[in-house]
Amino acid sequence: MLPLLHTVCIFVSCIAYLPLFVSAVQQNVIFAINAGGDAHIDSNGIKYARDPLMGKIGTESDYGKQLLMINRVKPSDELLYQTERYHHDTFGYDLPIAGDGEYVLILKFCEVYFNAPNMKVFDVLLNNRHMVVTDLDIFSLVGKGTAHDEYVYFTVSRGRLYFKEEDSEIRAGKVKLEFLKGYKDNPKINAIVLMKGYDDTNLPRLTPLVSEQPVQELHADSPIGDGFVDGDTQTDGKAKQRKTSGPKQPNPYSLDESSIMLPVFIAIGAFIPLLFCLCRL
Repeated sequence: MLPLLHTVCIFVSCIAYLPLFVSAVQQNVIFAINAGGDAHIDSNGIKYARDPLMGKIGTESDYGKQLLMINRVKPSDELLYQTERYHHDTFGYDLPIAGDGEYVLILKFCEVYFNAPNMKVFDVLLNNRHMVVTDLDIFSLVGKGTAHDEYVYFTVSRGRLYFKEEDSEIRAGKVKLEFLKGYKDNPKINAIVLMKGYDDTNLPRLTPLVSEQPVQELHADSPIGDGFVDGDTQTDGKAKQRKTSGPKQPNPYSLDESSIMLPVFIAIGAFIPLLFCLCRL
């Protein structure tokens, strides 16, 4: 009875603590939008506003709804990765800044169209100067129909934005977030979250990416992206995915002795008549 009571108490305590986590996440969010879609509240209680660029620039799409599911997220959060905004040129959003402090920008992506890497590749620029994401190839990182989040950490102090070792001026209390057009298709974004004064341990995270099939069963013609263990680390699966060309060759040492001596007998048989002819000359 006591162990059962202890388990129930732990469960009740966890349930009671959960709203505190959700509330903390909500309080730290100062900007969140569902790109290419309508307002939405996710499983963490984050309220995403309707895309402010609706009908203004680029193209809003819900093509991702054709997929049966979006990997790495709860069903209630799939909508954020099913809708997107893309553009045939560079486009972006103005992000509000709420004074000095530590910030984290969460950029949500999902490849819902292409079935191969190196088809859609682009960069992300912050405040006209800081290249926060370079050569982003979503399919190459996680494959198709799988959520991928990029976390961008920066600091604001006395009207300036600091990212790594560079800084830039903040004007009118806003910074520009841009998705840069490259040579490989069009830039895109599925959803955006900007948080301030966050606790890194409480940041919303995707579940680890697990391969859908054992590595030893992969083939050279398998879609790239199945050889990833999680969303951040790429495993080198080239050697394991390599497939030999042509039929399997038999072991030459398994041939019997008669098949090996057959050419010798044929040569002797052909030489005897020749020798007989030479003797009669």
